[in-house]
Amino acid sequence: MEDKLIIRGIEFKSRLWVGTGKYKDFEETKTVIEASGADVVTVSVRRVNITDRKSENLLDYIDPKKYKILPNTAGCYTVEDALRYSRLAREAGVSDLVKLEVIGDEKTLFPDTIGLLKATEILAKEGFIVLPYTNDDPIMAKRLEDAGAAAVMPLGAPIGSGLGIRNPYNIRIIIETAVKVPVVVDAGVGTASDAAVAMELGCDAVLINTGIAGAKDPVAMASAMKHAVIAGRLAYLAGRIPKKLYATASSPLEGMLL
Repeated sequence: MEDKLIIRGIEFKSRLWVGTGKYKDFEETKTVIEASGADVVTVSVRRVNITDRKSENLLDYIDPKKYKILPNTAGCYTVEDALRYSRLAREAGVSDLVKLEVIGDEKTLFPDTIGLLKATEILAKEGFIVLPYTNDDPIMAKRLEDAGAAAVMPLGAPIGSGLGIRNPYNIRIIIETAVKVPVVVDAGVGTASDAAVAMELGCDAVLINTGIAGAKDPVAMASAMKHAVIAGRLAYLAGRIPKKLYATASSPLEGMLL
């Protein structure tokens, strides 16, 4: 089945993207990424050393020739900080891609959408391939696309909550009517069924960190998420049957023996 994910001319082999936070060490991070089958790996520019190649570095364990490194601006609460760390990652030769976060609230980690929109517009004009982490508001998704976002990344639920896709209807509206760019669910996926639901809605990819890193067996969960994303995408392409209140016989009534 010809079903490729392409963002700004970049082809992605896997629709499961994974984060690198909360693992016990770089070795476990590497093992989990391999088990996930992902080819996109997100890295916090503020929290993980990826720019100083003279000391132990996450990129010593993750081959940039094999994986697409997606720097993110996690922990940035201002437009200025988000711009600074995006530029730092590019100047260090990491990537023109950036998962853009401008956080508006320390407790919920919900995005500051006004700041996010401003930062998206600035970085897009500077040639970045901007993937903004946003809420599940279709209007904001459209505004981010208009500002130059290469994809939009609406949350399924608050970061690290594991609550799954809390508003599937808004996600569907974003996919079906609000934007033409790819949609990647980011945040809230807690287990494999959540990932499958996201893909069955028509999302182009799912980004998962805590749902894997926080599992009792992160390697096994990474494998489960891989298969869930594949199954969910195939189910979406296959087209589910309509939901009905009453039963419909599986076998035709014609030709029945009486």
